Amino acid sequence: MVKELQVQGVFAENAYFYIDHHTKSGFLIDPGAQAGLIYDVIRQNGWTIEKILLTHGHFDHIGAAESLSEKLIAPIYIYPEDAKYLSDPYLNLSGNSGMPITIVHYEEVYDGEIIRLKANSGFFLKVIHTPGHTPGSVTYYSPEENVAFVGDTLYQHGPGLTNFPGGNRSELENSIVKKILTLPSETVLLSGHSSPITVAQEIQRLLG
Repeated sequence: MVKELQVQGVFAENAYFYIDHHTKSGFLIDPGAQAGLIYDVIRQNGWTIEKILLTHGHFDHIGAAESLSEKLIAPIYIYPEDAKYLSDPYLNLSGNSGMPITIVHYEEVYDGEIIRLKANSGFFLKVIHTPGHTPGSVTYYSPEENVAFVGDTLYQHGPGLTNFPGGNRSELENSIVKKILTLPSETVLLSGHSSPITVAQEIQRLLG
């Protein structure tokens, strides 16, 4: 079960819950802001969040992560190449927002890793390293649900931005073509700042 919650910090951003409806346990992906709102949604639904997963290290995707990690007793996960973003407001872009963000405690995920629930080991997400927007951007893919949480790698209207520290246009295009668009055509791509699209729809957009 996937639930989207748009949160509002400096920018609006889509946080996602990926929940096993059998156990009501699951993952929280990219809690960018409004920790209180996110926490209330979790409590109202009776969910248990086992892990907080970050697609990358920009402030509009990590802003509520540390507070929620403490409240939920759920570790934060990020790809190693973006770990430095958590401690550097310049890299995570929060330095210019007037509210610099740093995160001290986190764990790392790796390309190809399968992240499973303790409550149900058959419920999982696969980590796909999709650099370009940042060096450590990842996509979390569920073959069972046919969904992929792509962060800011790809939007409904096209590729993500690469004009921030660590961005690389050729890497981004390679990630999209070779790693995201090779997923099954019916896979729904869930981004941080746009409506969902499918792999088939994005391929059609590229073909014009």
